[in-house]
Amino acid sequence: MDRYARFLFLLCLFSVCESSAQTKPFDVLIKNGHIVDGTGNPWYVADVGIRDGVIVEIGTLTERAAARAIDARNLTVAPGFIDMMGGSSLPLLLDPASAESKLRQGITTMLVGEGESLAPQNESTIKEALDRSGLRITWRTYAQYFRLLEEKRIAMNVVHNVGAAQVRRIVIGDEDRAPMPAQLAQMKELVAQAMKDGAVGLSTALIYPPGTYAKTEEIIELAKVAAQYGGVYFSHMRNESSQVLDAIRETIRIAEEAHIPAHIYHLKAAGQENWPLMTQALKLIEEARDRGIDVTADIYPYLRNGIGLRSFIHPRHYAAGAQPFLRTLSSPEVRKALREEIETTSDWENWYRHVGKNWDNVLISSAGPRSQANLTGLSIQEVAAKGGVDPWTTFFDLVQGGEVFVSPKSMNEEQKQKALRTSFVAIDTDAAPINPTTAAANLAESYHPRAFGAFARVLAKYVREDKVIGLEDAIRKMSTLPANRLKLYDRGRISLGMMADLVVFDPSRVQDTATFTKPLSYSVGFDYVLVNGQLVIDGGRSTGNLPGAVIRLRQ
Repeated sequence: MDRYARFLFLLCLFSVCESSAQTKPFDVLIKNGHIVDGTGNPWYVADVGIRDGVIVEIGTLTERAAARAIDARNLTVAPGFIDMMGGSSLPLLLDPASAESKLRQGITTMLVGEGESLAPQNESTIKEALDRSGLRITWRTYAQYFRLLEEKRIAMNVVHNVGAAQVRRIVIGDEDRAPMPAQLAQMKELVAQAMKDGAVGLSTALIYPPGTYAKTEEIIELAKVAAQYGGVYFSHMRNESSQVLDAIRETIRIAEEAHIPAHIYHLKAAGQENWPLMTQALKLIEEARDRGIDVTADIYPYLRNGIGLRSFIHPRHYAAGAQPFLRTLSSPEVRKALREEIETTSDWENWYRHVGKNWDNVLISSAGPRSQANLTGLSIQEVAAKGGVDPWTTFFDLVQGGEVFVSPKSMNEEQKQKALRTSFVAIDTDAAPINPTTAAANLAESYHPRAFGAFARVLAKYVREDKVIGLEDAIRKMSTLPANRLKLYDRGRISLGMMADLVVFDPSRVQDTATFTKPLSYSVGFDYVLVNGQLVIDGGRSTGNLPGAVIRLRQ
């Protein structure tokens, strides 16, 4: 066969294949939707054809056959949202229904891991988990844990980090000391193995022990290992209030010296005295990017964070153990001295100062014992008024009476809006998946509304109501931006050949319903959610399908 004949043969073959593809039914056909493709481009009207979990056609497809057709007229079709801090994937393993807290706000993929991570494990960390929570860990490496997730099957996609605090705990324990050379080498090998298994990068939580004990140089050495495998450095920084600029400089230094991209979790300037620092914080990151250092960040759209009430007392008082110290709170003299210290000193993360020295800005999110359950949703000031006592008496009584979690109003609207208007800032929930039915029975746990409403709140409050950013840019922050950061180049945008993680919602109706008083409440307005081409939310209801994937870093 000569060259011309071969050309005609291939042309005919291509035409036959193309014709065959155009007559083959779609698995799912989404028709007449307003397509927001994730890149920031303006919406357009088109149909999206899905087959074998992939977007195979975009255009005018309304007459084409499909196993399932969805009329998305007057609805927005967007890439599935990506949660840049999703807490833990363990709830998905233990209770598949927990994924709904994320799926019902359009999240199809979440990043997992902060200072601690689910792997690696050794005898000590396995025993600690069993003693602390009753959890029986049967794996040691990410390879083993990932296989377990895949065998169990999950409803959404997950991407995992390896925690620097986790490898530190395995090698050194919880001691406040630098690793010896041989120990550092062992830590680096643990990071390397996790990266080989498919972790996307190294993560730190430098505000919590034992992460807080790690010096910058130690983190750089571990980050260099992650960089060798194409990973990213993620950090809950060493400070998020008065020293936030120094914490950002440390993150930038780690990125620069380890030659690794960096990402800052839930960026904030906590504390009324520190709110103006957000402008400088964003400028620092922008300047680093201008120098060619790849640094990004994320936020959650709430003014309150979540901590234990005991954190309002200087951490040095717990050095000999929490229980011996808490017993001393029965003394009026001890209470007087602690109150004076809290009111007058600032050489630590002083949350009382962060809330403007106003107990009305401290909401109780969990009061522990059943006898105190009726306090949830009240401020310390309201509880004091209810009991007819001074708020300081209420504060010390609650601290002494059991584990109490609170939501301090530590941020302001201005810094949230500044961050949302910044191109390199994505969105996170900073919360693990939660099944509201089982969670409601657990009075000892504290729940923040961001777990159920963060992404819906951005679309409802900051796009529709306050018009801080446009819909297309909000979707970009929830899809393409985090996908690029996590190197998920086949997700996060609506384009031919991309994985069909999609969300179909009504911008005029989408709404977060979770509040600090009732945090266990699903978002509304998300009519259809697809993960890898399969419907997990259909007509606003869960299908029970489990098409999620463990996504490993491609090296």
